[in-house]
Amino acid sequence: MAVRQPRYSKEEFAQRGDLIYQTQIRPQIEAGNHSKIVAIDLETGDFEVDAREIDACNRLEARHPDAQIWIIRVGSRHVRRFGGRTKRAV
Repeated sequence: MAVRQPRYSKEEFAQRGDLIYQTQIRPQIEAGNHSKIVAIDLETGDFEVDAREIDACNRLEARHPDAQIWIIRVGSRHVRRFGGRTKRAV
């Protein structure tokens, strides 16, 4: 199995991923998918949505074995959260 090498700098990777998500994918999937993970192939713009990060990535890689994958959570700026969080007043 060949090791996949990044084809973009970290900054370009993030910029491309965010641009594809905001302009092409978000309008299609935002409703009804809050908090789900979107795995995006930066080179094709193809994507997968799933509640689990690994499942979305596995399905995308099955179609695009050499995918450069950017991951984002619908409705959030962060994929994961570290540390505690405060309770919201309802």
